[in-house]
Amino acid sequence: MIDLRLLREDPDRVRASQRARGEDVALVDSLLSADERRRSSGVRFDELRAEQKALGKLIPKATGDEKAELLKKAGTLAADVKAADAERDAAAAETQELLGRLSNLVHPDVPVGGEEDFVTLETHGTARDFDAEGFEPKDHMELGHLLGAIDVERGAKVSGSRFYFLTGVGALLELALVNAAIAQATAAGFTPMLTPALVRPQSMAGTGFLGQAAQDVYHLEKDDLYLVGTSEVALAAYHMDEIIDAGRLPLRYAGFSPCFRREAGSHGKDTRGIFRVHQFDKVEMFSYVTPEESQEEHRRLLEWEKQWLTSLELPFRVIDVASGDLGSSASRKYDCEAWIPTQGKYRELTSTSDCTEYQSRRLQIRVREGKQVRPLATLNGTLCAVPRTIVALLENHQQADGSVRVPEVLRPYLGGRELLEPVSK
Repeated sequence: MIDLRLLREDPDRVRASQRARGEDVALVDSLLSADERRRSSGVRFDELRAEQKALGKLIPKATGDEKAELLKKAGTLAADVKAADAERDAAAAETQELLGRLSNLVHPDVPVGGEEDFVTLETHGTARDFDAEGFEPKDHMELGHLLGAIDVERGAKVSGSRFYFLTGVGALLELALVNAAIAQATAAGFTPMLTPALVRPQSMAGTGFLGQAAQDVYHLEKDDLYLVGTSEVALAAYHMDEIIDAGRLPLRYAGFSPCFRREAGSHGKDTRGIFRVHQFDKVEMFSYVTPEESQEEHRRLLEWEKQWLTSLELPFRVIDVASGDLGSSASRKYDCEAWIPTQGKYRELTSTSDCTEYQSRRLQIRVREGKQVRPLATLNGTLCAVPRTIVALLENHQQADGSVRVPEVLRPYLGGRELLEPVSK
């Protein structure tokens, strides 16, 4: 959530942010009104309590009619205090509820618009010219079948649509990707973490995933637990309700976990193959820094993502995501999109978001600097979302005979293999 003081001091900035996101601008005025009621009812409660305490000191000293009059007044005052207390609590609850619905402030440099209004910042590598090489590229499903690596038919039989098995070399390829990604993250100073896939409501809400993204979240009603769509949730909540000494910052974690998404808003999109699925594994970077460091840390996370995709020898571009396509927690987001030959376009493989103080305020995570205690900043960055990365690897490194060249960075984790070979029929 944002700072209420900022809202009171510069409501036009908050309105502009909501407008840029395409979200409810009237929410700002509703929140200002609720906050005013919260503060005024708090003042009234304090005044009545002070009057009640003063009266309580007079009653023991009074006698006769005076005491009776004071007791009568005390009864009325007690009712007024109780009503003021209830009014204050109701206004505070309404303020918190409205504040929880307000998205993070959009960074002023973010391009304004919807999903297609991003700005391309960089392009890396060159897409292969398969025509010049003399063959038509196969898509990842054809290649996965030839390699004995992907089985979506049995995935659907066992679990339904958008589920899959990685088999044989496909399973080995996932393990190679995960190990190589964790190795890079560890070398960069991240602490590797295996995180829970089930979290409590306060963890999910605190990271902002029960707002606009709630339709994609799996909820276990009997246990009141949520399946995470990213280990960002567990990594953000890891320090919930804690105060961290400034000398420990930055704290950087690399989480590996299964991820679960309903993909409720993607009916008919990417129904073939394993690009958009309900369950997948992912290596996620997560950073805790001071607010002043968040923009620089955001650039660092992007550089680590670029390093990873470059090591996989994939052609990709970096985009500055438009305001209307940001998650509620993100102030700014960069995506790295790899070229997918059979689709003839770039598709998102990694994403990094600067969430500034938004998540830490909701999760009550603060930093201590001398005598000052204040919210810190959190950031996240995908290093390797496994299925999408496999899609990009198979299609970009395929050979005419259906084999797939293994990038050098993965070879130590695949027994030194230079090629993934089609299985014999």
